[in-house]
Amino acid sequence: MSQAVHYRVAMPRPHAHLFEVEATFPAGPDTLDAVMPVWTPGSYLVREYARQVQDVTATGDDGHALPVRRLDKRTWRVDARGQAVTLRYRVYANELTVRTSHLDGSHGYFNGATVFLYTEATRTLPHRVTVDAPPDWRTFCALDAEGSTFLAEDYDTLVDSPFEVGPHTPLTFTVAGVPHEVVVWGDSVPDAERLCADMQRVCEAQARMYDGLPLKRYLFLVYLTDKGRGGLEHQASTALLFPRLSLSMNRGWEDFLTLVAHEYFHLWNIKRVKPRALVPFDYSQENYTTLLWAFEGGTAYYDNLFVRRAGLMSASRYLARLGETFSLLHSTPGRRVQTLTEASLVSWVKHYRPDEHSPNSAVSYYLKGEVVCALLDLEVRRATRDARCLDDVMRLLWQRHGDGSGVPEDGVERASSEVAGVDLTPFFDRAVRSTGDLDYSVFEHVGLEVSFRVREAPNDKGGTPPRLKSEPRPKGWLGVTLRGAATLSTVPEGTPALEAGLYPEDDVVALDGWRVDGAGLISRCEDKRPGETVKVTLFRRDRLLEVPVVLGQKPADAVWLQRVERPTDAQKAAFQTWLGAPWDETPGPA
Repeated sequence: MSQAVHYRVAMPRPHAHLFEVEATFPAGPDTLDAVMPVWTPGSYLVREYARQVQDVTATGDDGHALPVRRLDKRTWRVDARGQAVTLRYRVYANELTVRTSHLDGSHGYFNGATVFLYTEATRTLPHRVTVDAPPDWRTFCALDAEGSTFLAEDYDTLVDSPFEVGPHTPLTFTVAGVPHEVVVWGDSVPDAERLCADMQRVCEAQARMYDGLPLKRYLFLVYLTDKGRGGLEHQASTALLFPRLSLSMNRGWEDFLTLVAHEYFHLWNIKRVKPRALVPFDYSQENYTTLLWAFEGGTAYYDNLFVRRAGLMSASRYLARLGETFSLLHSTPGRRVQTLTEASLVSWVKHYRPDEHSPNSAVSYYLKGEVVCALLDLEVRRATRDARCLDDVMRLLWQRHGDGSGVPEDGVERASSEVAGVDLTPFFDRAVRSTGDLDYSVFEHVGLEVSFRVREAPNDKGGTPPRLKSEPRPKGWLGVTLRGAATLSTVPEGTPALEAGLYPEDDVVALDGWRVDGAGLISRCEDKRPGETVKVTLFRRDRLLEVPVVLGQKPADAVWLQRVERPTDAQKAAFQTWLGAPWDETPGPA
């Protein structure tokens, strides 16, 4: 087809981490402006992908060189003279994340937004990609293919279809008649058969909710690394980054399945049902919406829930993980500073650019969004006497906006009220548009109550009942978070450390004249009582200082969910409907 954009991607020198790209645009105006996206959908941060582009040249359809000059950070202008134009350039790729691209001697991975220059004039044309892979390497992509050429109906589809090239043998399974491939890089999976079986069950649980899948094939790209965790959703695929050693542990396996569930649920919630503010994507700048809490926080609520529905997590384990999420929220002072709508809107400068002050000034729309969506689910269940739930809200949004037209900024709220049969404006005013405390009383509907306790150890994430039978004596509390040996990474608002004048990046060396590391600093403070004064010796910008701190009392910010003492039959039935397990499986009172 002549009216199409053609790309060729080669990697003749993988150790140089350079993709070599040809991009051919059909004949058009005398001037062609080729541009590079500054961000990729699903990751709301301007990443300036053009910074990795080099050696741009242009030729016409007669093979002669055409003048090309760079106009700004992302634009190359070609004096096309009405001809078809072929751009040749190289892209440096040595950043192994799901949002960027990576090429070395073991494989090549690239996101479209990082490697494919485009023009606004040809954005809606078909796009073709031919991959010149090294010998014995295969190319994997969710796009249809003709030989080694992959076919996208437009640029947006291409950008939403990452490529993996390497000497891989994929794992396979089928869900609702749809073939799924799993391509793993970095190490072998400890139990590939179990991995596929568990992933299949998670995907099947989601397909049941929507009565089928909205695609004809799906591709998982799994990158097992020494550290790091993350995922990026795409229209028919996902890229997952996960620490390889964690798969050998029960908690790690569970975490991997929740990551799978999260990115797979985006097939509906953000890839097809998306905020109207993102339609169409503007690749040149930030795209603002107040709804990320619903699309990312909502997906975070469902990721654990689908592992539970797949029968791969017990109800008590699910509630423990939910309690950990509540605990993390309650240890974030920024929840009293930033609303969920603002957190969504300014994700471009807050969530993806955290610093030492972020916990004091912001709240994650993933974190609080998950908690709010759990409450919203229970609110709908209570209002309808368990006839309907958040699943019905999601299906209604799918029915109305699954064509990609986009959800208006008030669309989630209106759909929730419609399904609940009551006006939920007061709920959204408090949960989404306010920085006040959330109302957890709705858990009584399923025979549970939200309880708080003091954390019993530095690694106590909450989610479980107190381990100690009696109330421990009050321990002294400094209130800092640490990294490395004993460097203060965050000094949260409302802590003794902040009031005394300890700063992020302070390097603590001693307490009351005795040398300490990070663990020793915390434990020695806990050996003392609230109200006692300690002397913290530290280096601040290479200057030795001694700062007196009056220790406080640890806050009760570890959250767990327990059974009410005298549940009604209705509460037990509501719990069974919610989590598909008897109410008696949940933790009892302390």
